[in-house]
Amino acid sequence: MTAFLTIIIVFFVAVAIWQMVKIFDLAQVGTSNSQIATDNDNKINAYMMLAFLAFIYIITIVCFVKWGDLPLMSNSASVHGAEIDNLMIISMVLIFIVQTITQYLLHYFAFKYRGEKGKKAFFYADNNTLEAIWTIIPVIVLAGLIIYGLFTWTSIMNVNEDDDPIIIELYAQQFNWKARYGGNDNTLGKANVRLIDIDKANILGVDESDPNAQDDIITSELHLPVGKPVLFKMRSQDVLHSAYMPHFRAQMNCVPGMITQFGFTPSITTADMRQTPQILEKVANINDIRSEKSKELAIKGEAPLDPYEFNFLLLCNKICGKSHYNMQMNIIVETQEEYDAWIKEQKEFKDSLIK
Repeated sequence: MTAFLTIIIVFFVAVAIWQMVKIFDLAQVGTSNSQIATDNDNKINAYMMLAFLAFIYIITIVCFVKWGDLPLMSNSASVHGAEIDNLMIISMVLIFIVQTITQYLLHYFAFKYRGEKGKKAFFYADNNTLEAIWTIIPVIVLAGLIIYGLFTWTSIMNVNEDDDPIIIELYAQQFNWKARYGGNDNTLGKANVRLIDIDKANILGVDESDPNAQDDIITSELHLPVGKPVLFKMRSQDVLHSAYMPHFRAQMNCVPGMITQFGFTPSITTADMRQTPQILEKVANINDIRSEKSKELAIKGEAPLDPYEFNFLLLCNKICGKSHYNMQMNIIVETQEEYDAWIKEQKEFKDSLIK
């Protein structure tokens, strides 16, 4: 693969140098080396424009057939995910239609109105009708998309307090995540990075004197009950991070010195998602690759790779440092009964401190 990429790069560099030489020659106007495009040159370029148009359409069709399912637009795991996917699909359809029409007109006109001896271009300063058409139509389409997007965003961000959402803090630091649950009172205790005390295992800077903090629960894995609204409060200890949960169509920056928030309702458990055809196919493909890699490792006397198992993930979507790629946390969506049983097994903040 490396050799193939090297050959491709060398080829494109050679083409670029060749084109630069041609441009230099064409720029020598008035010299003995000056070149003037002939009708045959224009004809060749015109047909090449049609050939390139055909290439664009063919590669587009191939991409749709091979990758058109767009996995991250068909496996949302939150209630609002369908709205986000619908907005994305509408945008993609509009872009595809506009791209198809404009590319056809661009290449067809380049072919039809190619340079020919004796042919003169017709010039006019302006055309109010055309200008109105290509101004008003995009304005209407874009305004519709923007308004639809704003309504979608508003419906997602306005978490209804009457639904009694679970309050969970997502705490970001280079290079890991911690989750803090509000406990029995579903109220997070006060916290500040200046209160971090490693000696007492107060790693999030929770205010030990705050009554609401005593029953808080700090974990390294995020558990959520299916069908229950969740409101995340997000903090960062050091640099700008971004809490990204792709399957839940959720992303929000974690900003040092302030609290941001995002809410959603999980719509499918991890166990059920693992049984969907798309995830089964994905897991099988990954494990096939791992199996082949493990054979190579065995030859070298190294340990084989563990089989991959699907989990929802919380990722950092900001380049926050050298280990950014590895900043992730598992998200387990389960039934209310399973969630309640897991919560009972966790230590409360007051019991987790080192006395």
